[in-house]
Amino acid sequence: MAGSRRLLAPCLLAALVLSLASHVFAAEPPPADKSFNQGLQAFKRGNFEDAIASWTAAADAYERQGKPRERMLALTHLAEAYSALGRYRQASATLGIALDLAERSGDSARIASVLSRLGNVHAALGEPEVAERHLERGLRLARERGDRSLTAALLNDLGNVLVTKKRDAEALAAYRESAALAEQAGRPTLAGRALTNTATMLQRTGRPAESEASLDAAVRALRSAAASHEVGFTLVSVALAYEALRGSLPEARDSLSLKAASALREAVTASAGDRRTTSYAWGYLGALYEEEHRYNEALELTRRATFAAQQVSAPESLYRWQWQSGRVLKKLGSVEAALAAYRRAVTTLQSIRPELIRDGAAPGSFRETLGPLYLELVDLLLQQAATRPGSEAVTPLLTEARDVVELFKVAELRDYFRDDCVDLVLAKVTKLDVLAQSAVIVYPIMLPDRTELLVSLRTGLKRVTVPVGADRVTQEVRQLRRKLEKRTTREFLPHAQQLYDWLIRPLEPDLDAARAETLVFVPDGALRTIPMGALHDGQRFLIAKYALATTPGLNLTEPRPLNRENTRVLALGVTKAVQGFPPLPNVAAELQSLRGMFPTTALVDESFNLVNVERKLKDEVFTIVHIASHGQFGGEPQSTFLLAFDDRLTMDRLGQFIGLFKFRDNPLELLTLSACDTAEGDDRAALGLAGLAVKAGARSALATLWNINDPVSAELVAEFYRQLEDRSVSRAVALQRAQVKLLDNPRYDHPGFWAPFLLINNWL
Repeated sequence: MAGSRRLLAPCLLAALVLSLASHVFAAEPPPADKSFNQGLQAFKRGNFEDAIASWTAAADAYERQGKPRERMLALTHLAEAYSALGRYRQASATLGIALDLAERSGDSARIASVLSRLGNVHAALGEPEVAERHLERGLRLARERGDRSLTAALLNDLGNVLVTKKRDAEALAAYRESAALAEQAGRPTLAGRALTNTATMLQRTGRPAESEASLDAAVRALRSAAASHEVGFTLVSVALAYEALRGSLPEARDSLSLKAASALREAVTASAGDRRTTSYAWGYLGALYEEEHRYNEALELTRRATFAAQQVSAPESLYRWQWQSGRVLKKLGSVEAALAAYRRAVTTLQSIRPELIRDGAAPGSFRETLGPLYLELVDLLLQQAATRPGSEAVTPLLTEARDVVELFKVAELRDYFRDDCVDLVLAKVTKLDVLAQSAVIVYPIMLPDRTELLVSLRTGLKRVTVPVGADRVTQEVRQLRRKLEKRTTREFLPHAQQLYDWLIRPLEPDLDAARAETLVFVPDGALRTIPMGALHDGQRFLIAKYALATTPGLNLTEPRPLNRENTRVLALGVTKAVQGFPPLPNVAAELQSLRGMFPTTALVDESFNLVNVERKLKDEVFTIVHIASHGQFGGEPQSTFLLAFDDRLTMDRLGQFIGLFKFRDNPLELLTLSACDTAEGDDRAALGLAGLAVKAGARSALATLWNINDPVSAELVAEFYRQLEDRSVSRAVALQRAQVKLLDNPRYDHPGFWAPFLLINNWL
């Protein structure tokens, strides 16, 4: 599908990371060292692991020989190889050493060159401010030297960063100046890359005819350059840019397709034997044939791309072509072969580091670019299950479909937090659906043409199909969320009833037969943004019928009942106006109720500062951490925080603090946030909320989808804790009873008061 093929386009804007010839060092003869030269040759072939081994050996040898200039050069190249494999943190550390060596040498050209690479790496890490700072400094040094070649390279790099910051006019100016200077300096490859980026910006700003002309100029420049992996890779970028123009120039669609195909064929011959670039060229050419419904030719080209990627162990491209093979085989009617290809694609993708999966893509694009791979496999598995009679044939397919959904949940959370914290949890998890006999697990899977409900019962997995596609469900979810926050009207009710009819009513016979007490939802996409307890059957809310919990994935949850022995609470709160946020006058009563139930250490207002919190968590053992303060969950972790009195407590910092419990016998049982808020309609923000307990290292979390600063909030939280004092009551049931108590009060029966409270992860 088109989304899968578009993923590379942003990364090609960052293909500058792969350029070894784009900076001043190209003019210097490489050291006469076997390891160094072996690294150069391996890199040119696209064998980046071999290049890393060779350049590491070279850098170590130069250090022993006391040759700082040569060592710096080897380290700079080593960072390029790390970057090519998506290992940006290692690249950054390596370039830090290289920059120190360059600074000691006092050579402004070397300093500027290292700064350029550092800028690229920080851009790839999603740190545009740091990237811009490095690139601006390097640019000043290059201009002072009058070095056109280095200035052109830095301008192109800077343009890429400006694009991520949505400073389009400045980015376009940088690209144009880069192209002009590169041409003057006799750097056709760099000129071709800058012209390609110029074309992308022209299309983005509504000037498609100028964009096509810029791409034509890029092709002419690249044809005058000597064959290299960089030339081939840039030609692939040109081809994708031609493809992207077709929507803006429909009258030129056929000619643009021909230009794209021509650029891809030229990329094969211009890549100087670089199998990675060849893989992309064949693969995208196969995608063009797939669009034209020439499936047999598309399959042959895709197989060439797959073989080339396998030759150089390039999983970052291999999974694309395995996925493409699955799509084409499905269209050819070879379902079993298509399933095998999809399975290989998912397995390959699971092996790739999160940084490389992002591949320079725009923030939040993970679901749009990679989600379809998982969902297409799930869709095919469920379609196969529908054609097979008997549970013995169906159960393995349903189980595999659920496991694929779980893999996607883990990968998506890893991408959101941009680290492998989830994998650490996975290593010690037991399946919750095996342990909770009174709970029913519900996986809503939204597909383009229907919604599938995978239900995990004591008797096994069951599949229920609802003939309503993802767009329609999402539209209804958005309406419900918007209306739920309007506590003076009942406008939410039709939407709450419609979603109940789609997501719950078809399950009622199975829920009754199972005598279910708790429903655990593993929501997807927009469904994460609403409280399921607010769904309504026409007579009652769902929360009145079942205890409810939500989890980002069963494999992300540690299944243990609440440990009530020696319960101790660390209560943190802000009551005053601070850092531009309004006061929270009801926090004092909320924390006071805690003191009456459990041994509690309280840090309020000025005493709730980051130093005190870290000290308390290091020195003492707590069962529950309760934070009553403003909190915001955004589409990216950088925009997600809790408010301490002196500073913002980020998710990373919170994970570091509470993560101290991971090394103790009893990790944190419960993290409660009573005044947090997620942006309406922001599925990524809701993903961050859902992953809160996982990131923080807590077994479960109680948090709100939107901010409620009312006495009712303090009343609900206090009732939740009162219920937890009963050893026979699970976390989910405790929350249910607290919510139903408010629901039974005519003053607070609107779900805007009680529904936003979610129990996340372990419900036992």
